[in-house]
Amino acid sequence: MRFQDKVVVVTGSTKGIGVACAHEFANEGARVMVTGRTAALGEQVAADIRQAGGDAFFVPCDVSKKAQIDNLIAATVAHYGTIDVVVNNAGVNHSADFFDISEDDWDWVMGVDLKGTFLVSQAAARIMVDQEKPGVIVNVSSVMAQLALADQVPYCAAKGGVNQLTKAMALSLIDKGIRVNACAPGPVMTELMERVVDNPQKHRQLMDRLPIGYIASCEEIARTILFLASDDASYFIGQTIYADGGRSIQAFPRHMEK
Repeated sequence: MRFQDKVVVVTGSTKGIGVACAHEFANEGARVMVTGRTAALGEQVAADIRQAGGDAFFVPCDVSKKAQIDNLIAATVAHYGTIDVVVNNAGVNHSADFFDISEDDWDWVMGVDLKGTFLVSQAAARIMVDQEKPGVIVNVSSVMAQLALADQVPYCAAKGGVNQLTKAMALSLIDKGIRVNACAPGPVMTELMERVVDNPQKHRQLMDRLPIGYIASCEEIARTILFLASDDASYFIGQTIYADGGRSIQAFPRHMEK
């Protein structure tokens, strides 16, 4: 198993891609620190992993708050003794007309998606360096780092920032033995996406822009993240891998090309 006895911290692992990552890492022998803002959900994810024979522990954390991040990292070291892999999956979105975006809206998205990614990485990297052992950080970006939607301005800006942060972190940390890369998913079948699919018009519009013809499962994206975290990706440095079913390469909706 690729992650036997490795300690893996997955932020935002109470829902969606984060839950899938936690289970996939545990299935490959990792000891998983589950974390998120909702204790009941996080405790359940950790319990489910243990029920399946894995090793998982939950610590609550809002990654926009440095004090909570420091507590998460300290708790991980106290419980597991080390940190080998960090997956910065925690993320939020805010949809609104450009003129309706408040300062609080902007700060909320940036605080979780961009600042949180930096602060978690910095805190975990300090542990990796202090313990003089190699480590891996995988940031979760989005296809919206490269494309854009008019009603998702803070999210697009934050995920664009994650891509650049990934490059800068990779250069800063590689001489410390820490590899940094990012996975940028396209449409993924989360709870939010299920509501989109339930709307026939929105579903048709999405499929018209998705060459692969289906929406990714959370597990499908998790497997890409595990690849980037594994030794199989040992020569990947500062890259953003677009697991997007071709969403980012298609210039026009498919019906316009016929």
